[in-house]
Amino acid sequence: MLEISNKTNLLEYSSYKYSLQDVTEPSLYRDIYEYDTVPKIPFNHRRVPMNMPEEIWITDTSLRDGQQSVEPYTVDQVVQIYKFLNRLGGPFGRIRQTEFFIYSKKDRDAIEKCMELDLPFPEITSWIRANKEDFKLVKSLGIRETGMLMSCSDYHIFKKMRMTRRQAMDLYLDSVRDAFEAGVVPRCHLEDITRADFYGFVVPLVHELQSLSQEAGIPVKIRACDTMGFGVPYTEVALPRSVPGIIYGLQHYTDLPSEMLEWHGHNDFYKAVSNASTAWLYGASAVNCSLLGIGERTGNIPLEAMVFEYASLRGSMDGIDPTVITEIGEFFKHEIGYDIPPMTPFVGKNFNVTKAGIHADGLLKDEEIYNIFDTKKILGRAAGVQVGKTSGLAGIAYWLNDRFHLEGEKAFTKHDPLVVALKEWVDKEYEDGRVSVLSDQELFKKIEELSGGALRGDGRV
Repeated sequence: MLEISNKTNLLEYSSYKYSLQDVTEPSLYRDIYEYDTVPKIPFNHRRVPMNMPEEIWITDTSLRDGQQSVEPYTVDQVVQIYKFLNRLGGPFGRIRQTEFFIYSKKDRDAIEKCMELDLPFPEITSWIRANKEDFKLVKSLGIRETGMLMSCSDYHIFKKMRMTRRQAMDLYLDSVRDAFEAGVVPRCHLEDITRADFYGFVVPLVHELQSLSQEAGIPVKIRACDTMGFGVPYTEVALPRSVPGIIYGLQHYTDLPSEMLEWHGHNDFYKAVSNASTAWLYGASAVNCSLLGIGERTGNIPLEAMVFEYASLRGSMDGIDPTVITEIGEFFKHEIGYDIPPMTPFVGKNFNVTKAGIHADGLLKDEEIYNIFDTKKILGRAAGVQVGKTSGLAGIAYWLNDRFHLEGEKAFTKHDPLVVALKEWVDKEYEDGRVSVLSDQELFKKIEELSGGALRGDGRV
């Protein structure tokens, strides 16, 4: 049947309603996932249209998915992370929600202390096992929305749950009815969607969830979970690995609005960020992230990365305060004891630091040559260099100017006698067998010696 689409305003065939395919044997996509080989990426050359929502945002799982992969945070640490999320997301709530566990007394104490702050964003949500008692607990805490697990691949349905697709669907629909009975908005986590039978189970499930939602007058959110990081952002990739295909299919065949659709990905194949951006581009309003990407196995989508993806796609920070990212990195390092790899973008010790003399020479002339953007303005971290074997005269001059806050006529050039003398000493260190970079303390001591105390070893002129 032909009808005018309310999405494209074009004459189209009305969407086909997919029915549950209750198979007797699991569909494990062995042509793609052979387990003893690297998963394959099949193409079918079908393109779906980009459909960037009018509004996009970030949701956070640092205190749920992130926390379950590290030592549990204290109540005070949880509260501080919640404050960081509020400041980072800005007054318009670009970080719209964050989710908590609610099972232990410590979990509930943390929720109560965060609620006492009375911050508009991020909204506090929860994650639970899908049973009536848990829904009552969510309601008693004053939480409006909760996440609930709905495994959707046959790997989970047949192998883990020991059910048929029909049994799994009935279980999930009953759980949503329980949520409605408790007056709670369910957020359905479609686990392992990139190994699921999309048209034989996922679409029929979401269609039924939408029908229940309309009957109850309560929204249902869908979180598409790339649990194993199998998602692929390229166009013309076949399902079940196609991120564009998943997002388009959920909207086109179930009438799921963008604001009810969220992407949750993992980084097993280094595609977490690109997959999340693709989800935004093709119609999901929300991407679910974790601070520093901390999460199961290789981690979740790094929240700080999506801050910059947001700004790149929208052309504006829209109230986001990116300088908070530097504070968050310091907090995780010093207060939580989390070891951030030094090359980690935006938060790593060396993310905007060069050791190469040729790069330092460029920084000395104009830092824009070798710095990704004004990191001092945007992140509160100036570009820097480390003095080592390959720093050269330019690297040493830049390091001196940075550490002693020298600009203009007072700044050192690579031909300055002190720079040359320091370079000779550095070269001698490595000729004698040194392999590590020089510490600031060592350099300050030598500079004080070479300058006769004109430059003090505490980093001041």
